[in-house]
Parts: sequence; structure tokens; C-alpha cells
Amino acid sequence: MLSTNLKCGAAFVAALVLFSCSSSQQQSAQTQQQPQAFVKPSVQARTLTILHTNDMHAAFVPHEATWRKESPKPMVGGFKELEFAVDSIRRVKPNILLFDAGDVMTGNPITDRVYKGAEGGALFEMMNMVNYDAWCIGNHDFDISQENLIGLTKIAKFPSLSANVVNTKNEFPVNNKDYIIIERGGLRIGVFGLILQGLYGVVNQNNLVGIKVLDLTETAQRIIDKIDGETDLIIAITHNGVSEDSALAASVHGLDVIIGGHSHTRLTKPKVVNDVIIVQTGRFCENLGELELTVENDKVVKYNGKLIQLWANENRPKTKLSALVDSMQTEIDKDFNEVVADLKEDWVRNSKGESNIGNWIADTQRDAARAQVGFMNSGGIRTNVSAGPLTKRKLFEVLPFRNTLVTFQLSGKQLKEGVLHGLTADDPLSLSGIRVQWMKKTDGSAEILKMEVGGKPLNEKENYICAASDFLVGQGKKYLGMEIHQAVFLKQTVFEAAEAAARKAKIISTKVEGRIVQVQ
Repeated sequence: MLSTNLKCGAAFVAALVLFSCSSSQQQSAQTQQQPQAFVKPSVQARTLTILHTNDMHAAFVPHEATWRKESPKPMVGGFKELEFAVDSIRRVKPNILLFDAGDVMTGNPITDRVYKGAEGGALFEMMNMVNYDAWCIGNHDFDISQENLIGLTKIAKFPSLSANVVNTKNEFPVNNKDYIIIERGGLRIGVFGLILQGLYGVVNQNNLVGIKVLDLTETAQRIIDKIDGETDLIIAITHNGVSEDSALAASVHGLDVIIGGHSHTRLTKPKVVNDVIIVQTGRFCENLGELELTVENDKVVKYNGKLIQLWANENRPKTKLSALVDSMQTEIDKDFNEVVADLKEDWVRNSKGESNIGNWIADTQRDAARAQVGFMNSGGIRTNVSAGPLTKRKLFEVLPFRNTLVTFQLSGKQLKEGVLHGLTADDPLSLSGIRVQWMKKTDGSAEILKMEVGGKPLNEKENYICAASDFLVGQGKKYLGMEIHQAVFLKQTVFEAAEAAARKAKIISTKVEGRIVQVQ
């Protein structure tokens, strides 16, 4: 009996083992057929500080705080003060990221200085010294050429982000990346870049050959969906403008923060749209943005943002960066502190009509090109200038863009239509060689009552030689209501033409002459 019972028991145990193995194999197969969805591990509350700049426009040294009433005005901005502020925060806070939202270039003669093979390269060397973590390419960073932009990105020791800038093969053409993932303070942070949809409307089209700009919302959502499972926080660095950033925030899901640029908006506190925190610092390296975040379980649970005014202090400690700043400034001063003319009246811009500075620049282009008509877009005149000695630096600050002088022909009929279009445009034109009287009709459209070219009545059947910048000609639809064909590119920039004219004149006296008169 004992022997029989042992046999029966052994058989029973063997059956149990076989059943268990079979059941385990079935469960394993079911698990392989129906994989579990990835679930992010629970993350305890962690803090992160994001420092940010935008639209520095090569303002690497301090400048006057023009909005202040006292005299002399205090000095603000520059890379020395930026470095001091960033280092001061890094000494007291552990988890720091530093980003820039584009338009590092254009605005100071340093962008014409070759450094490590690229014009403006010293700016990116300075950013290396401040230890930026990433930047987003801006429209003015294309101002010289794609090749020069690539040279700048190679100098930068931090990633160049722009997910929606591709070439015809959908490759990233200017050494840009779509996104990066950074680990900082126990957090995984996804960061991607976007440039404005209307890039072709604000950049010389010769500098954008082969470039495509992808849809912002579609690009953003695609990247968010791709990296959401790998990250605790998602940040977009955009060169897009606050209004456009607000629209982007409203149209995507899964985004946490937008570090913005392009509109030069000074957001003293963050703007929140659709739970997306939007920040921007203004322009010209006058402020450093500081955004403190508390992140818990894939969500920002607390935030606090502010701007730190970068008041210049000459007594800051000497650093490797300050030595580079001083050397570049000394080099520039040798050339750009030279007085080229005496300015008898203040040059004052007018974004809504005729100005004395606009008249002078339009005249300069017409004379240099030996044309009958000259055009200058108001937005291309970047600053006012006080009467007195006109230095090469001040003139450069008025015309900092690398715009080439161009000639083209328009019939009298086309010329009239172009001027009519420009009268009510958002960025009105300054005119040279033309006098026009016009009125606004009840429906808001414009009507030309009288128009002269060279002191004679306009002949609609005659062809007229016109002069303008290559930027204006490339945006002919915007400024003149028509595409410009068969343009001739001269071997002179608008700035070079202006400098030559100022040196020749020696004394410059300008006024608003009534070239454009609106009749009520």
C-alpha cells in the first residue's frame, strides 16, 4: 500500500508541475501579444530654474537706458553684466538651465568681424563662456548667409535648435537639431526649437535658398508626442512672437513652457495660455529672464517668473569673457568712432509716414544707384540719431543689416500702383524723387490725387529706374503690392552707400518736405 501511495503521489506532483509550466507559458504568450503601455515612474517634486535671453542683437557692450529721464542716462546690458548675473544665480541655486531664443546677430559692428571663420563668431564664443545650454535660431541669424550661420553653430558649444527649418530633402540644413533631452536635478527635460512661420517675409530670400519652414503647430505636436514618454518637462524655445506663441500654446497639448523671442516683448511676469507658461525678456540684452519651476509627476505644480535688469557696473571682476569683450570693443572703436559728418537736425523715425531720416536714406539709395526713384521701408531704419557729430557707429546702428542696393524698372502705371499700395501699408515707404498727394476714401482705401516724378507729372507709359534694398525688392508683394522681376544687384550695401554720402556731404541737414501729403 505504501509503495502504491508513493507512486500515486509522484504522479500527482508531476501533473501539477506540467500544469504550472503550461499555464506560465500561456500567460507569457498573452503578455507578448498584449504589451503593457509605458507608464512614467512617479517623480517626487523637484525644482528647476530656467534663465533665458532673446533678441540680443549683438548688444555685447552696455548702452544707454533710453527710457530713463535723468541725464546722463544709466548704462544697461552687455555680456559682462550677463555673465555676472548668471554666475551669481548659479552660485546659490543648484539646477540651472540657460537658453536663448534667437536673433543673436545684427545690430552692432561685431557682426561684421570674422572670428574663428565666421562673421559675428565672437558673440557665440561669449555665449560659450556664459555656458548656454541651447539656443533657437532667429530670422536675423540668417542675415549674412546660410554658410555663415553654419559657421556660428560650429563655434557654439551648445545645440542649435530649430525643428521646423529643413531643406527640400527634409534634412536640417544649418547644423540645427529638432530637439534635445537634458537631465538636470533628477528631471528629464525635452527641449525643441521653432522659428516663425513667416520667415520668408523678414529675411533676404537670397539667404533662404533651399529652406522650407514647416508648420509650427504640427511640428510642435509631433515632437511633443515623440518625447512625452521620455520626459518630465517639455520646453519650446521659439523665435515667433508673444501673440503667435499664445496661439501655439492654445493649439497643442503636452507642452509646459515656451521661452520666446522675436516680438521684443518685455514680459515682467509669465503669461499662461492653456496651462503653458510663456516668457520673454525684451531685447538688446537689457534683461535676464528667470523662471523657477516645481515639477511633480510630469506636471508643473508651481512657478515664479521675473526679469532681472542688467544695469552695467564697471567694477565687476575681470574674467576671460570680459577680456574678449574689451578686445573686440577696442578693435571696433578704432574704425567706428570716426566722425563721418555733422548732423544739423535730429533724425527721427516715423512708422506711419514721412520722416527726415527716411527721406535722406531714400535719397542716398537713389543717388548711389543713379536712379529716378528711391524707396526705403520704415522698418529698416532701426534707431533715431541726435543732432551733432555723426559717427560711423551711429550710422551703422541706423542701418545694421547687410542689405544690398538693387535697381529695377517700373512703368509709370506700376509705380503709381506701388506707391498707392505703400501709402496704407503697415510698414510705409519713404520716397525719393516722388511727390504725391492722396486721400483716404470712406471705405478705407487710398486714392492718389496728384503724383510727380523728378518734378514732372507722372507718365504712366514711361519706364522709371527705381532703387531700393534687396530686402525690399524681395518683399515686393508686401511693400509695393507686386513681385519685382529682373532686378539688378549692385556691388554696394545700403550702409556703404549711406556712409559714402555722409562723408561727401560733411554737413547733413534734413527735414520733412511734404513729399507725401494726405488731403482731408
